[in-house]
Amino acid sequence: DSTALLHAAAARWPGRVHALHVHHGLQRAADDFESHCADTCAALGVPLHVARVDGRHGAGQSPEDAARRARYTALAALALTQGLHDVVLAQHADDQVETLLIALGRGAGLDGLAGMPACMERHGVRFHRPLLALPAAALREWLQAAGVPHVEDPSNADPRYTRNRIRQQLLPALQAALP
Repeated sequence: DSTALLHAAAARWPGRVHALHVHHGLQRAADDFESHCADTCAALGVPLHVARVDGRHGAGQSPEDAARRARYTALAALALTQGLHDVVLAQHADDQVETLLIALGRGAGLDGLAGMPACMERHGVRFHRPLLALPAAALREWLQAAGVPHVEDPSNADPRYTRNRIRQQLLPALQAALP
């Protein structure tokens, strides 16, 4: 998803895009992700800025939440260091549905049920989500049709994480019931 967004942004704003990558250090594939980012950015002529964070979770904290908090803090710091005040994120329609279902399952109020906003400000940086209307399948189809190499995060297959269980078990059932 991030690879598709980077290619689109580099085509839309040539010479004006910087890539920000957060290395969480949570899995063996993290170094491979950074290498993929470096190769992609070199091919596109896009400067790459990397932050290494400790994305581990503490007692009683969700691993997903701990990684997300570390990621936003690091992205904002990287952006501000480069004089950037806007960051685009590759979250898409499937992510939005998963977020909504997680909030619903937690008994969230109206704010939680609103899902992810298309734009928000955090840590002095505006974060934009331009892909929220696009399904993940459309992004992957575009990457494949364009012959753009990309990597899949192996943790996305791990059913220990709530988001992955929703993606693997609940969404197919919802799609079958409500196409």
